[in-house]
Amino acid sequence: MKLIAESGSTRTEWALVEDNHIVNRVFTEGLNPFFQTRREISRSVRLGLPEFFFKKKLEQVYYYGAGCTSHEKKNIMGASLVAQFKTPIQVESDLLAAARGLFKCESGIACILGTGSNSCFYDGKIIVKNVKAAGYILGDEGSGAALGKMFLSDALKGLAPQQLTADFYEKLRITPNEAMESVYNRPFPNRFLATISYFLADYLDNEYVYDILVRNLNDFFIRSVCQYDYKNYPIRFVGSVAYTYSDILRDVASNYGVDLDVIEETPMAGLVEFHSLNIEEP
Repeated sequence: MKLIAESGSTRTEWALVEDNHIVNRVFTEGLNPFFQTRREISRSVRLGLPEFFFKKKLEQVYYYGAGCTSHEKKNIMGASLVAQFKTPIQVESDLLAAARGLFKCESGIACILGTGSNSCFYDGKIIVKNVKAAGYILGDEGSGAALGKMFLSDALKGLAPQQLTADFYEKLRITPNEAMESVYNRPFPNRFLATISYFLADYLDNEYVYDILVRNLNDFFIRSVCQYDYKNYPIRFVGSVAYTYSDILRDVASNYGVDLDVIEETPMAGLVEFHSLNIEEP
């Protein structure tokens, strides 16, 4: 039996896989070694997963996660997971999860639009090129955090429609000062900003909301997708924001001559298929 986990900054999906089929699936909070210590990660995993996950005889754990981009961060995550599962752990980035899940052994441009955003050119084996995501402050265009930041900035400055702003504070049961506190002084500000994108999903008939969403997605194409040889390779998307706004994403893509054939909420189904191939790791 294998355990495959894929984590963004907001949510982690865990799948127990036997004979290439998912036999149990659980969702827990997101993990990120940029924002959490080894001890905090271990605690989150132990308290979040049902006890039987730790009692299964696992041949391998494949973990793909946000923030797992360097040896240092991979080691933090790997040490946390080994302590819990007592079995071999392979730690890779969530971007490789997207690439493998979307393309398996084919080449193409894999894109993530979730709490954060990222993209890469994948040659069917490894990530060959990656336009740096740069995080929710300096980058993450197209993501939920970036969209939330655009709206919240307008709301605080009185530039967003008045009724929309009032609905936002009422539905999230938050004040302007509390919103500022969540961004500047509380843990995981990117998660808070990303929740705003789901509030906006109920207002797509509002011209202002539609315009900032299109602007956000255009920013992603201009600053990320267009830096690859995007006209000669398939482009596929994964992530909660890509999935939620798939119709608008396809419209924006068409402006760049791109026809999106695949938009998935998570890469898990593709990852299960990829690992069923028993490919020797590069």
